[in-house]
Amino acid sequence: MKEVMAVIRMDKMNQTKKALADSGVSAFVAAECQGRGKGLVNSDLLKGAAEGREEAAALLGEKGRLYPKRLVSVIVSDKLVSKVVSTIIEVNRTGSPGDGKIFVLPISDSVRVRTGESGETSIDEA
Repeated sequence: MKEVMAVIRMDKMNQTKKALADSGVSAFVAAECQGRGKGLVNSDLLKGAAEGREEAAALLGEKGRLYPKRLVSVIVSDKLVSKVVSTIIEVNRTGSPGDGKIFVLPISDSVRVRTGESGETSIDEA
């Protein structure tokens, strides 16, 4: 089992939800979050702030704005990972900075609370 965790634009959530459902994956969790990519911050400011320069830290505070995003988490069997990743990319790619990031993490176990089923049977649609 794997967790596919994606940080996407807020305005792409409904399209992502529909695309995942259309691809056969309807179970997921989504939460509002804030973040920014490294491309949106001047690396010289980061270096100066790390060295303890107050003026760099002050400028970083102005330039280091966090942007509203959605965090989508989908737990799937290993065989569905590439399908979920490609679906998320297809819907969210605009070619501009801020399109998001996808992480794939291992999941050691899962338990369905209602039935007590564990492992991959706990994440099967039922």
